[in-house]
Amino acid sequence: MTTKIVADESGGRASRLYRQGNEWFCSTSLKSDIAIEVEGTLFHLHKFPLISKCGKIARIIKGLQDARDDVHTLLNGCPAGSDGFLIAARFCYENKVMFKPENILLVYLVADFLEMTEEYSEDNLLMQAESFIHKVILRSWNDCISALQNSQNCILEAENLAIVQKCLNAVSQMACLDPSLVRKPTMYGSLQSPGGSILWNGINTGARINSSLSDWWFEDISFLSLPMFKKYIETINMRGIRSLNLSGALMFYAMKHMPGLDRWQNRQGASRVGSLSIDSAAVDQKILIESIVELLPENKGKSYCRFLLGLLRHAMILGVDWSCRESLERKIGMQLELVTLDWLFIPNFSDSDHLYDTDCIERIIQNFLSFHSLKITPFSASSSYPVIPRSSTILDKATKLIDDYLAEVAPDVNLKPQKMQSLLEVFPEYLRKLDDGIYRALDIYFKEHPQLQENEREKLCRVINFRKLSTDACIHASQNESLPLRAVLQVLFFEQQQLRSTLSKLNLITDNENNMTANANEIAGEFIQREGWVSVARENQYLRVDMERMQSKVRELENHFMIIKKYMGRFSRRSISR
Repeated sequence: MTTKIVADESGGRASRLYRQGNEWFCSTSLKSDIAIEVEGTLFHLHKFPLISKCGKIARIIKGLQDARDDVHTLLNGCPAGSDGFLIAARFCYENKVMFKPENILLVYLVADFLEMTEEYSEDNLLMQAESFIHKVILRSWNDCISALQNSQNCILEAENLAIVQKCLNAVSQMACLDPSLVRKPTMYGSLQSPGGSILWNGINTGARINSSLSDWWFEDISFLSLPMFKKYIETINMRGIRSLNLSGALMFYAMKHMPGLDRWQNRQGASRVGSLSIDSAAVDQKILIESIVELLPENKGKSYCRFLLGLLRHAMILGVDWSCRESLERKIGMQLELVTLDWLFIPNFSDSDHLYDTDCIERIIQNFLSFHSLKITPFSASSSYPVIPRSSTILDKATKLIDDYLAEVAPDVNLKPQKMQSLLEVFPEYLRKLDDGIYRALDIYFKEHPQLQENEREKLCRVINFRKLSTDACIHASQNESLPLRAVLQVLFFEQQQLRSTLSKLNLITDNENNMTANANEIAGEFIQREGWVSVARENQYLRVDMERMQSKVRELENHFMIIKKYMGRFSRRSISR
């Protein structure tokens, strides 16, 4: 007899199986000779229809046949429980089943579990289900996604099934194709004409749907359960999909199922495939984060970095595994130069009194230094500082970010001097072009922590290289009453040295200018003879203007030197009085 594959139940004959309470019966004149219990539901059936198609039932009956004619057995492990077994029972009695994308994987799982193969009956359920999958499901994006979505109830059995892997292979291959070549649903549905234009009241508007976006499949797969989603990502990754698309799909999935992450990136749009979804509350957030982090590629980008920091916050709140947090910190550290200041203000979720989690930021900075090979570097023979294989743009951005962060966390009244010093020292001083940033942070810290002892202030000031302060910073520091006296004297000393060096250079330049003027007078005759007196007169005028500028600069520096001497005398008197 040929089995019918029907699309719905409306035109079929009345089912022989009917239900009374928690029990199922067959409407025949023959007395039931086998009772099969599946998850508390009892099926009063007949041996022959079952053993003629189900290898598993045949073996069970054979093992119990010697005991008695009427058999009562318990069937454990049936996919989808009593609902799954009912599909097989109806097939055994009515020789038909309704195949559709929503139930095809369940039908296949039940047939596989009950061993409904060609060995027991020609054109058996397992072969029909597999044929339907190959001829219909695997050729359509819609049907593949719908089939995978609806396997959620039997996900443990479906995960390792070969036919499920075929569905995953099919959708992963389609995702790598041009979206215009894939039969996929669109947000316009039936409002799209055969030519691809958008219809309004049946009228062709001429507007066409943009199908060139590479992220068209993100939302569809976001409805998959986490185990199925992981298998899909692993499958599509093996096909060599671009890491940008891979990270985009992971970001979309995480933001969909993790409340609060969506504020890191606005994304709108309705589902294109059905209305089935996973309740976010039903997804274990801790397991979700750990799974997403495990799948994340080594990407760089501002939006990606922002997502990683949002994920890190959630990981800290939920207390995920340490290796997961470490992986996130490493990925963020690799692209620290792309972070903006407000992203670094991670609240402190530990027992510490600190307002922000500064330990986390320290580790991120260490990862940045390690990634760019800036922490352990060889020393040159002529310098006490390491040779820095630096990308100036990346390093300058990171330096500014770190200095701004130090200035923002410095006002925290609970920030201890030891922790402040640790933050100041985590980024090596030799990597900075100027130390103005750490001076500014310390200035803020001293003013917000007036209770600090003089020795604590001096210890913190040792982090600053006063030779690398700008002129404005030196002037501010020399008048800063929050700094310890030793630090102020250092500023004045180095500023005096710098002034003397500048003055000597200017005197040398002035002598050179005078020599150049004398030489110019000696050859003036030759220039007048060959080029004319006009060009020589113009050159003399330029030299005279330069000389006047130099003299003005010298007078300005002399005045500044007198001011410094005045301040040094004042601080010397203050030191003697103490």
